[in-house]
Amino acid sequence: MNKILLWSITAALAGFLFGFDTVVISGADKKLQELWHTSDVFHGSVVMAMALWGTVIGAIFGGIPTNALGRKKTLIWIGVLFLVSAIGSALANDPYTFAFFRFLGGLGIGASTIAAPAYVSEIAPAKDRGRLVSLYQFNIVLGILMAFLSNYLLRDAGENAWRWMIGVMAFPSFFYMIIVFTIPESPRWLLSKSRNEEAKKVLQQINPDAKIEELIAELHIGEDHVKGETIFLKKYRFPLILAFLIALFNQLSGINAFLYYAPRIFAEAGLEESAALMSSIGIGLTNLVFTLFGVFLIDVLGRKVLMYIGSIGYIISLGLVSLAFFLKWEGMAVPIFLFMFIASHAIGQGAVIWVFISEIFPNHLRASGQAFGSSTHWVLAAIIPSMVPFLFSTIGAGTVFLIFAVMMVFQLLFVMFMMPETKGKTLEELQETVFKQK
Repeated sequence: MNKILLWSITAALAGFLFGFDTVVISGADKKLQELWHTSDVFHGSVVMAMALWGTVIGAIFGGIPTNALGRKKTLIWIGVLFLVSAIGSALANDPYTFAFFRFLGGLGIGASTIAAPAYVSEIAPAKDRGRLVSLYQFNIVLGILMAFLSNYLLRDAGENAWRWMIGVMAFPSFFYMIIVFTIPESPRWLLSKSRNEEAKKVLQQINPDAKIEELIAELHIGEDHVKGETIFLKKYRFPLILAFLIALFNQLSGINAFLYYAPRIFAEAGLEESAALMSSIGIGLTNLVFTLFGVFLIDVLGRKVLMYIGSIGYIISLGLVSLAFFLKWEGMAVPIFLFMFIASHAIGQGAVIWVFISEIFPNHLRASGQAFGSSTHWVLAAIIPSMVPFLFSTIGAGTVFLIFAVMMVFQLLFVMFMMPETKGKTLEELQETVFKQK
């Protein structure tokens, strides 16, 4: 188990890069718009959102290298993309070059949402799978916190403080690129490629006392697939719908819109710039603490219970944020309600989404299924944040957060009536049960 934990943590560190890269741009948001004199629409949809459009492409096509090259090699290339993106973005002198290198980082994020959860889910025992896969989400929020903290510490680094904010990402990227060489390939992927001898060696490392042939036989349970089939066949309709809906509701909560524009949202609520940055750090800490609760509870209470808690928390907190903007409550009202929102996300959707999507597809189509779920997630994550500056200046922040709250009522109904529980079942057992539901 110690080896599995170490390998899981190593692979899940891709989440740290994901979180850091996603949020670090928030510290440079207003400075870049002033520096390059760009409109709200161009700034929101190109400068700020280009990484998210890269993430969309990475999510759509990330299943290809994850399936063809393997989980491990894909994770190595993800580290390379993050490294090049950090250096290039920090050195950019115009919005188009900046957007290009941010796009490369986005490719890394999108591919990591497929390769890292797939890898961990395929090496983890059923009883610990939720906890181990959710280490990816824990690393995402750790990266988010470190990005907020880094931005705060570098805020007075001179005229080019934004370059340091963006460029510091190169250090964890290089570290990750090196350490991921130390993990073995996923045995389930090796078996899917008929590389049984290599799979035996990895399985021997995972459990030296196990009877390898029996383990291999267990991993082949339900592998009655036809070569060349896709996730869009009728028999895979139910897991496809599940992946689509959980990803859809994740973004309709407004989580990425908020993380991208946290300082701007706090400024809209009347906080000064320094207080807004400090509140952003508070958001990162809240996210981290409640993600830890989610990691601890996901294999105890199960995926559905956490989603119930998160959905109800979303509805209450987003409703209060909307009310605060409508009634013009000043001071710490909006930050406190948004802390509640982040806590609800961290213990619910944040802890569950990548675990759940990695569980509901069969071994031979797992990367493709995750690519579909991740693509849905990231298309919306690109569209929604890019609209925030425009929507805030037209319909107002109160209306925006009210829309998010209403969407979370629909998520609650999804959890109640559609979402199956996957706690404690092997991937092969889920393969036998989830696809039989209509």
